[in-house]
Parts: sequence; structure tokens; C-alpha cells
Amino acid sequence: MSIRVADLPEDDRPRERLWRKGAAALSNAELIALILRQGRTGESVLDLAARLLADHGGLDRLSSACAEELATLPGVGPAKAAALVAAFQLGRNLGGDALPETVRRPEDLAAVARQELAGLRRERVLVLVLDAGNRVQRVIALTDGSVDRSLLPVREVLNAVLRNDGVAFALAHNHPSGDLTPSPQDLHSTEAIALAAPIVGLRFLDHLIVTDSAWLNLTPRHRD
Repeated sequence: MSIRVADLPEDDRPRERLWRKGAAALSNAELIALILRQGRTGESVLDLAARLLADHGGLDRLSSACAEELATLPGVGPAKAAALVAAFQLGRNLGGDALPETVRRPEDLAAVARQELAGLRRERVLVLVLDAGNRVQRVIALTDGSVDRSLLPVREVLNAVLRNDGVAFALAHNHPSGDLTPSPQDLHSTEAIALAAPIVGLRFLDHLIVTDSAWLNLTPRHRD
């Protein structure tokens, strides 16, 4: 039988324990339960939190799940999925290095891209939109693909930059396998975008492949 948080002694409830002892005193399941706020019929929020952790094999893998995946799980739904993903992203943001205000070299782009792509288990393509001073104005998640590849449509990339009043842009995508080796599709798409960008008045800075521990620059010959 699932025991509701309201049925627990007051001293054992996660929120009250946090106030008395601090967040560090709570288990991962209790912290997640506070984010979820409520369970579902027949399953308390604590049981729901424990199930999510167990089904994903722990906090690390749960934190890398995408919102779309979480939203389909019993008892979660879009609102709870968004809250979880937002909380995990805040943790990554806090733990990362300070991001550069101005992009001067590929390392600056990599710092931005790795913060956005850290821990993802599916390939994602990012468009980093920059202004005339090479300041990142927006990071757009353009596509999500399989664990092996994402499509990189040239027209959609350029339209995304133009719609957001970009002057320059860069691309980044992750390889969840940890292998930085570019695919033929990576190289072909990069070349196509490098050729198309000047036609519409945009500067294409770089295309990076990113893993959790390293990154690779595909376009050194196109950097300004």
C-alpha cells in the first residue's frame, strides 16, 4: 500500500525535514518528490519519485532524460516533466564554468554548447545565434535525432538565425556514444551550410561535435 506524505508523521515529511535539517539531509527520492509535488491515484509522490529513480537506474540517468520521454511515464505528464528537466538543468548550470560573454575562439562556443548538451542520451543539434559583436543571443535546439544521428537541414538552420535577427551563428551537436569521429553526413552538412551562409548575409563561425568529456571543431578553415 502506498503511504501518502500527508499520512506520515510531520517530522518525516520531506518539506518539514528540509526546513529543519536542510536540503542536504534529504534523499534523492525526497528531493524529487518535492519537485513533483504530488503523486497519482494509488501511488504517493514519494513512491513515484522512487520508481523514477529505480526505472532509470539512478539519478544520473534520470537527470539526462528528455522532457518528452519523462512526460509519457505514468504519473508524470508534461508539467512534472518540465519541472524535473528545469531543476536538473539548473544544477548543470550552477556546476559549470562561467560562460563567455563574447565568442572569440572555438573554446568559447564549446563552453556554451557543452552546458546545453551535457548528459543527453539522444543526439541534438543546436544553433547558436550571435550578434554583430559575436555575443550569443540565443541557443536554439533545432533537431533531436536517434542515438546515432540527427538531420541537419540547411534551410532550417539559416531560417532559425534570420528569424532571431542573428548576424553570425555556429552549430553544435552531441555524440552520445562518446566518439568524436564526424560522420560523412556531419562533414557534408557542414560544407553545405558554410557555402550557403554568405549568400544570405550570415557569418558561419564553427560546427562542433560535443561529448561529455571532449569536443571537436569541424570548420577551422571557415572561422573569422
